[in-house]
Order: sequence, then structure tokens, then C-alpha cells
Amino acid sequence: MKKNLLIAIWMTIATTILLGIIYPLVVTGIAQALFRDKANGQLITVQGKVVGSRIIGQPFSGPGYFHSRPSAAGTGYDAANSNGSQLGPTNQKLIDRVKQDTAALQAENPGKPVPVDLVTTSASGLDYEITPAAAEFQVPRIARERGMSESEVRRLVAKHTAGRQLGFLGESRVNVLELNLDLDASRPLHIAQR
Repeated sequence: MKKNLLIAIWMTIATTILLGIIYPLVVTGIAQALFRDKANGQLITVQGKVVGSRIIGQPFSGPGYFHSRPSAAGTGYDAANSNGSQLGPTNQKLIDRVKQDTAALQAENPGKPVPVDLVTTSASGLDYEITPAAAEFQVPRIARERGMSESEVRRLVAKHTAGRQLGFLGESRVNVLELNLDLDASRPLHIAQR
């Protein structure tokens, strides 16, 4: 009995050191050596200042910026509280919010159908991409606010539109942060508008 207890204690200590300390350090070291950008959250810096992550959404509410998909994560785009709204498709609170958001967007572009990703949240609440249709819907507002032609704005959208992965996985998508940063580089707006 005593021998078995000692073996169990030594195995617990050995596996804790091996799998709880050594293995994570080796994996972290390999990730830092081979995939430094991805291992550190794919942060984007502008003039030495971190402005966001390439893979975590953030809110843009100013009229001169492309707006991200709505977020239900914490107070919005809170990575520590990544979560959807947990409201089902028949929940009246969700229906009312979607109707209100749709009406506000239709006032922006009367007569144009509102893309679903501009009025619904994702399961994570951290979407950093929108569909090309959602970007196209916002083009007139961006062009008007920035004093650009719609074709100039569409060229920037096309530049930041990624196709399906491997040609058949997923859908085309537009990275909102990268697009807005490119807009700021092309035709700056006052930072308070963000």
C-alpha cells in the first residue's frame, strides 16, 4: 500500500512537471520562434502604438468608418467575455433590437436591403470581418463623410476583401480594422469620430 502511494505521488509530481511546465514552455517557445505574430495575437501597430488585433473585432461608430458586426460580448468586443447574446430567433428582445437596427440602417440607405451581418451578432461576439455585401452597403456613407468617390472606397474594400480559404472553405470577407486603417491613411478623419 505504501509503495503504491509513493508511486502515485511521484507520478503526480513527474506528470505535473512534464505536462504542466516543460510541455507548455516548449510549445510556447516553438510558437514564439516560428509564428511570433500569431502567437502574440496578431497585433497591429501604427506609429509604434498598438491599435488593435487583426483577429478580434472592435467597435467603430463614427459615420466616416466602416462599422463592424454588432457584438454581444460583455460591453461589446470584450475578449474576456466572448459570448453571443444567447437569444433565440423567436425572442422578442432580439426581434425588437434587429428591427430597430434595421430601421436605422435603412434610413442611411433607403431602399437597399440591409445585410444580415450588420444587425445580428455572432456566437463569439468578436467578429473582426464583415461580408462584402455589408461593406458595400456602407460605401455611400463612407464616401460622403470622407469626401471620396464611391469608386475610390470600393477599390479599398476590394483590396481588403479575402476570398474563400483554399478556394472553397467559408465565404468572402472584409477585415474592418485593416480597411478603416487604410481609409485613415488615404483620407484621414478627426480621431474623435471613431
